[in-house]
Amino acid sequence: MRVYLPAGSADLQRLVDGDSIQIEGYLAVSTDEEDELAALETAGDGAACVVVAEVADPDGPVQLVDVEALHVDTDNSGDLAWFATQEIAAVIELLGS
Repeated sequence: MRVYLPAGSADLQRLVDGDSIQIEGYLAVSTDEEDELAALETAGDGAACVVVAEVADPDGPVQLVDVEALHVDTDNSGDLAWFATQEIAAVIELLGS
């Protein structure tokens, strides 16, 4: 099940450190692209980053291995840029600047 988690740089650092995060996330009402985009945008409202994860339990802890992608508003436009999981260090740095 795909969950969209609003996260900050401290949450991302916990993932990098091998810890899990447990944040109230958002689920799409269907697998339709528009519904998934709506869940992503809702999670991103006011969040520094949205962590997209595939998990068995959407209310359970999320580890880095569960993360599919990161989305960040890099220019304060409201548009969320996609980052691969391998770019998590760069995203943490970006959020710190």
